[in-house]
Amino acid sequence: MIINLYATFRLLAGTRQIFIHLPEHSTVRQALETAVSQVPVLRPHWMNEAGELHAHVHVLVNGQDVSTLPQGLDTPLQPSDVLDIFPPVAGG
Repeated sequence: MIINLYATFRLLAGTRQIFIHLPEHSTVRQALETAVSQVPVLRPHWMNEAGELHAHVHVLVNGQDVSTLPQGLDTPLQPSDVLDIFPPVAGG
């Protein structure tokens, strides 16, 4: 599975993508945990001390915002799925 990083997350990780291997029927939540175990510098930027995703972190599964999916972070993934992770963005 591929996880694409954007903006400051890319800078923090030193890479544009993280490649992870997950067991069948893994969830978005498990993918994020696997990613931060591979790139620990991202953990405090993505998750609070209880391991919950910060509200300002935007996660997309195949272009769909995970917060709009019926199962949210518990959405099951397929090996061909792509996650996109965006930091908070400000502008004007």
